Amino acid sequence: MMPSLFLAHGSPMLAIQDTPYTRFLEEYAQPLRPDAIVVFTAHWESEVLAITDTDDVYETIYDFGGFPDELYAIQYNARGSRKLASRLAERFRQAGIESRLDAQRGLDHGTWTLLHRMFPQADIPVVQLSVHPYLPPAEQYRIGEALRGLGEENILVIGSGVTVHNLRLVNWQARETEPWAAAFDDWLIGKTAERDLPSLYRYEELAPYAKQAVPRPEHFVPFFLAMGSGRPEQPGEVLFRGYELGTLSYLCFRF
Repeated sequence: MMPSLFLAHGSPMLAIQDTPYTRFLEEYAQPLRPDAIVVFTAHWESEVLAITDTDDVYETIYDFGGFPDELYAIQYNARGSRKLASRLAERFRQAGIESRLDAQRGLDHGTWTLLHRMFPQADIPVVQLSVHPYLPPAEQYRIGEALRGLGEENILVIGSGVTVHNLRLVNWQARETEPWAAAFDDWLIGKTAERDLPSLYRYEELAPYAKQAVPRPEHFVPFFLAMGSGRPEQPGEVLFRGYELGTLSYLCFRF
């Protein structure tokens, strides 16, 4: 059975760096062999849930600037799956969730940087999904819930985002994690372990330093999407925790 994962994609540099986090991604994926991968990515926003719809090799999208040439030379040549895309659309339809198929969209760095480290041969079909940042957390969870059970079909569901993601507050000289960033993640870990959904849905008012940690929700909502798609009896398990630049979190969960 495949898990449902929330994975931090952080800096695009994770595609070429050698760090404890990149080594974790490689080691964690070694025993996994999904038949397909579904990714909700924070870097594709749309009001109507969009689903990539192709059997062809995806374009690799370099949706960032100012990074080393080595990064732009990477191509993640995974194919899509129109059959799976149609199945996902039908699941959403049955749940009363509007969606649309998109035959043009490539893989953005919220998807390919992670998969490049986890499944470097790019030989597993991928379907990428958009996020609507401003839907309430309970609705994000419900969207994820529409995909619950895919793990039993050997399909890996990933919510790709970041828990603490405030680029205005990164500290380029930081040697230690900022206490406020750790405090937000501490709260999130505790409530997730308890599966305290009412509190998690109200994170903006209940979590310490929520405004600093999540100034805009697009990178945080994949957490709820991944949680919703996981097993309801499974408490969220922390797979990895680390930080860069004082505040950029690499907290990852399995559901």
